[in-house]
Amino acid sequence: MRQSPVLTEIAAAIPNLRKSEVKVAEYVLKAPEQVMHMRIVDLAQEAQVSEPTIVRFCRGIGCNGFQEFKVRIAQEMAVANNIGQFAIVEDDSIEDICDKIADTTIQRLHQVKSQLKTKQVAQAANAISAASRVEFYGFGASGAVATDAQHKFFRLQVATAAYSDPHMQSMSAVTLGEDDVVVAISQSGRTKDLLHTVQLAQQHGAQVVSLAPANTPLSLAADLPIHINIEEDTEQFTPMTSRIAHLMIIDMLAVAVTQRRGPEFAEHLNAIKRSIKSLRIDN
Repeated sequence: MRQSPVLTEIAAAIPNLRKSEVKVAEYVLKAPEQVMHMRIVDLAQEAQVSEPTIVRFCRGIGCNGFQEFKVRIAQEMAVANNIGQFAIVEDDSIEDICDKIADTTIQRLHQVKSQLKTKQVAQAANAISAASRVEFYGFGASGAVATDAQHKFFRLQVATAAYSDPHMQSMSAVTLGEDDVVVAISQSGRTKDLLHTVQLAQQHGAQVVSLAPANTPLSLAADLPIHINIEEDTEQFTPMTSRIAHLMIIDMLAVAVTQRRGPEFAEHLNAIKRSIKSLRIDN
């Protein structure tokens, strides 16, 4: 069975931890590089908890004890240092730029794959398959993902639309009902306007699928969250890798929904291919 990154597991587990264990979790997330060099007595002192609490916390996230926990932290830190966000410097050649962006993208997608909870994708695909209408909401780079998703699901005979304007999202949300689904896409999971429209949609009975980091306001508000945890330097670059990761998840959902349509649906897809063949120039 695939083992999730331990820091991701800790962040996702916080809402279900005891108050004393939350202290441990918050300290570990704040200073993981320090924790991997600590003794159990040191961590207990820094987190202001007892040593048995540390042991209980470690076992609660799937480790046999404190030593195994530290090993997993160290392994994750080593990987994180190797796949950190690329930094473009002034004298980089075009070859350097291409290598940095391509390598970082590939490595981040592997990271998302290792963290992905396939049960979340399956639940979202089931909801979309059964929906009368599916709306995709996102802003900025996430708006581009929403538009791509609308294009993919339109081909699957899903009544769908994509909105990246807050007013249009609000108007869309209040027209939804119990048979409808909203897919809300956000790299940060903290966009106020998106949270507002998600709440409107839920008030009118729609289910909400989110593509956002774990333990953020959007993923916590969603009925069916899909956790995508990528940290990017949004001060210098428009989010790049997160957008591609979101597109990858949209592809997974689209293929899963297609599979649920059954083998007879293949003829519909073939008909679409035939319909656009005449628009292409023959060799």
